Amino acid sequence: MNPTFSVACVGAGYFAAFHHEAWQRHPSTKLIGVADRDLDKARATGVPAFDSLETLLDETAPDVPDVIDLVVPPEAHDPLVRIAVAARPKVVICQKPFSTSVAKAKALADLASDAGVALVIHENFRFQPWYRAAHLAMSEGLIGEVHQITFRLRTGDGQGPNAYLDRQPYFQTMPRLLVHETAVHWIDTFRYLLGPVRGVYADTRRMNPVIKGEDAAHILFDFADNKRALFDGNRLLDHAAENCRTTLGEALFEGTEGTMDLRGDGSLWYRKFGDLSAQNLLEARDWPGFAGDCVYALNDHVVRALQGACQLENEAADYLTVRQIEEAVYTSAATQRRVEVS
Repeated sequence: MNPTFSVACVGAGYFAAFHHEAWQRHPSTKLIGVADRDLDKARATGVPAFDSLETLLDETAPDVPDVIDLVVPPEAHDPLVRIAVAARPKVVICQKPFSTSVAKAKALADLASDAGVALVIHENFRFQPWYRAAHLAMSEGLIGEVHQITFRLRTGDGQGPNAYLDRQPYFQTMPRLLVHETAVHWIDTFRYLLGPVRGVYADTRRMNPVIKGEDAAHILFDFADNKRALFDGNRLLDHAAENCRTTLGEALFEGTEGTMDLRGDGSLWYRKFGDLSAQNLLEARDWPGFAGDCVYALNDHVVRALQGACQLENEAADYLTVRQIEEAVYTSAATQRRVEVS
């Protein structure tokens, strides 16, 4: 029988609820506590509640949680990662985007490495079932030599004076929104699908005047072997889906032997080069949790790594590259030129 791993979560906001539910649903984990500065929010989870990570660790001592999951905004990452690493759990998970600067993110990655604690960034989009299926299909040569991937982000939640207020109101005041908060998902996913990014060219703009940051962008990424990926994002527009937050948009994977297209319902379709009809590779379904149940999938990946069944993906030291690419995107947009990624 597999062991049960204890998990402590910090954060009781909108997105943290997906983490709590996923940990409680997993057969090999036990959520032992939730900490939040708003104790009433922590209590509302129905899990033992604490007003800080320090209090949680004190109250559960001498035992240390196997996993500490930090589901908090970037400005809270630095102090909380330091407290979590000092407790010496097996794994610390930190929500993306990782910290408030590349320098601070690197310092935290180094701190965890020196302490021998695995620090994983909860970048879950690469774990969405359609990207796992597309990765497998491309690795098996289904569409031949891959030339390019395009993703069109169309969340449809960014219009008008009340944009984002019902779910994540801090979006309105973020000086960097679309790239830092949203497109970063595809920076990581494109790396997962196509390998290291060599350079970027970006054009960003603000469409809704009530927000502070950018909410639309075109970002072109180039890879080895002349491959390209295009992120075409606009949070004011929508796409054909009953729930625009299932996939957040549509994708096209193009190769010499065919194409795959991801639709807004989460289905993935393959069309052989020269054919007019397409066949289904991944059927649409009513996934539990968030966006193809990717929070659960990432959590399960961490559990399997703890069980010795796989190697961890998205450890902090590797994820620093995503943060560096993000900075290159903003530099490109500001200077209107292509920026190399070292």
